[in-house]
Amino acid sequence: MTPHSAPVTSPPSAPLPPALPLGYPRIGPDRELKKAEEALWAGRIDHAEFARRTRALRRATRTRLAALGLAAAAAAPESFSLYDQVLDAALAVGIVPDRFAAVLGPGGTVDDHATFALARGTAEQPPLEMTKWFDTNYHYLVPEIGPETDVHLASTRVVELFTESLEDGAGTRPVLVGPLTLLLLAKPQDGAPAGFDPLDRLDDVVAVYAQLLARLREAGAPWVQLDEPALAADQRLGQTALAAALQRSLGRLAAGADRPQLLVATPYGGIGDLLPALLTTGVEAVHLDLTRGELPTASQLAGLGATQLVAGLVEGRSIWRTELPTAAARLAELRARVTAAGGDAEAVAVSTSVSLQHVPHTLERETSLPAELVATLAFADEKIAELVALAGGHVEPGAADGPRSVPRTFAGVHVEAVRERAAAVTGAATERADYAVRAAAQRRTLGLPDLPTTTIGSFPQVAEVRAARAAHRRGVLDDAGYEQAMKDEIARVIALQEELGLDVLVHGEPERNDMVQYFAEHLEGFATTEHGWVQSYGSRCTRPSILFGDVHRPAPITVDWATYAQSLTPRPVKGMLTGPVTILAWSFVRDDQPLGTTAAQVGLALRDEVSDLEAAGIRIIQVDEPALRELLPLRTADHPDYLDWSVRSFRLATAGVREATQIHTHLCYSEFSVVVGAIDALDADVTSLESARSRGEILEAIDPDAFPRGIGPGVWDIHSPRVPGVEEIAEQLRRARAVVGPQRLWVNPDCGLKTRGYAETEASLRHLVQAADQVRAEAVVPAGA
Repeated sequence: MTPHSAPVTSPPSAPLPPALPLGYPRIGPDRELKKAEEALWAGRIDHAEFARRTRALRRATRTRLAALGLAAAAAAPESFSLYDQVLDAALAVGIVPDRFAAVLGPGGTVDDHATFALARGTAEQPPLEMTKWFDTNYHYLVPEIGPETDVHLASTRVVELFTESLEDGAGTRPVLVGPLTLLLLAKPQDGAPAGFDPLDRLDDVVAVYAQLLARLREAGAPWVQLDEPALAADQRLGQTALAAALQRSLGRLAAGADRPQLLVATPYGGIGDLLPALLTTGVEAVHLDLTRGELPTASQLAGLGATQLVAGLVEGRSIWRTELPTAAARLAELRARVTAAGGDAEAVAVSTSVSLQHVPHTLERETSLPAELVATLAFADEKIAELVALAGGHVEPGAADGPRSVPRTFAGVHVEAVRERAAAVTGAATERADYAVRAAAQRRTLGLPDLPTTTIGSFPQVAEVRAARAAHRRGVLDDAGYEQAMKDEIARVIALQEELGLDVLVHGEPERNDMVQYFAEHLEGFATTEHGWVQSYGSRCTRPSILFGDVHRPAPITVDWATYAQSLTPRPVKGMLTGPVTILAWSFVRDDQPLGTTAAQVGLALRDEVSDLEAAGIRIIQVDEPALRELLPLRTADHPDYLDWSVRSFRLATAGVREATQIHTHLCYSEFSVVVGAIDALDADVTSLESARSRGEILEAIDPDAFPRGIGPGVWDIHSPRVPGVEEIAEQLRRARAVVGPQRLWVNPDCGLKTRGYAETEASLRHLVQAADQVRAEAVVPAGA
């Protein structure tokens, strides 16, 4: 990179174009990014071929966005990432934990190898912790920073991507996670002194952002988008300190002359009274999420001046079409308020509420969805068409409480029997006997040792299993052949677990394509897509189902598979279900009734499945809720209502069993300390939690007196290919045993094993069992001894 030119007197002054999404799906319509990454990691392609494939994907994306009407300079976002946008921002400014020093290039620079090392770990080092991105199902990698971290310009990938867009004739708008959000999401590096806060490094990080902006200005970028979604959530430092931090970060960047114009985006909710502080920073444009946030008041707009507003009027995280007349009316009202504040109403641009990375690419390839449902939907490309229509003035404003432009009156939306059943539910349906009574009955029935070993549910899905499912779906393999293929795999998984010495077994879930979609395919009220992929993290993609109607269960779903597995072994086999909150969180859910109403319907449908499993002789039933933290509102004031209906829906599903039937649940990759009270309120007999990747942080939030039931902090990070050693696992178990005691401690991985290979799975589980045996045999040292 050549040295940048001398500073100029001011940033360029071209306004933003009238229509601009905050981001766009980056995986490719055929999951090209996933396939290229996994081919690289498996050694099937080299780095040169990987670079060629990802370059072709970016070129195709830019061409597509131009065809959709985003050909103007800075209209299309440059939001591509090889793995995660938070990791990209951290690497750009050199936030790399000391333990990864060996993967850095000369001068602490980073490349694709370093990116994937931090994301996936190495043979010697575990990867960065992974957790949920605000209240979505996207996972980001948590930056680790200390007071001595060498913050410096370590990567100019964002500059290279912009330059590449010029070669494609696109001239995109570079997108970066903003410096304030980056540090608010970060954690202190291991070994950092007590009291250190990542925000202590804000000035240093902002200085590097200024260097990066200068490089982008030199490259010819007229605009750069800085995403600051942390402004839409309650933060540990409070509103006053947050406003001051805005001046220290964005205010300092805006004060620089050698930079592009700055658009600050505030997705995922309203920012309320932080808007005046943001307007005083001097940035040229501010985006507001107006699908979750309110229109700004006159007092909030008092300092607007020449700042251009960008109205997030098209919901970017749902697949329901925008009610364009209502959106046009809100746009007209916003423009009137801008005029009253002395601003330029005609400069108000239209955008999405959040990046479109949360929705699939396009409806064009969906051939199996009912036409009446398709008429109510909009994926990423269709949402961009909505933006273009709104920005072009092609929509007549309508009343906010007017009828839907496409009424949802088709079959399945309203089922009276489902509503009557839900209305008849009383509080008794969510209550079980005291845990002490249940625990005694379960000890007699199950006869398990201290530190019982188990897995979370799924086992590796080998090519033969996926091929059998695909052949059955195409009609090439008949029902009998499919059933036999699944039974063969279940028998193999049961035999393997017995050989490894696990205490509580699972059937491995070979019949399931996805832990939510599988249930959606067997419950009424759902529709599934053919190509509706979205990114969950890295190369992991999911195909969320569409929950459009009242939910009920027409027939048992998992009972036959569970009872077949149990017939193969005297050891207990868990029945495996996905919980109501997670089914909602990982689906695109109807927006015409409260989420709590829909959750109760799903909970009752699962209650029927739980009852049938118990009647079939299954003694342990696991109802997974990995998304419990995910849907937690970003504002503390909204927590009680959410926690009330989410806990109630889980208990509706699980509270109908006998005392001797053990109910498990599982949660993963979230900050569980925030919802530890709700986890307790679920009243599950055993709760397994992600813990290995976060290095046991959950244990700090557990009060063993207030949380008296069984708990299994994960001891193997299954999202990394590395195999943990026996002593590594044993040490985690010793720390956990010191907190919860040996009678309540379970031994399990962080999550299901679907994405892993059998070689690493067998090795890791063998180490897990050996570590449990070792720790069981050790004397427990009394506290204070």
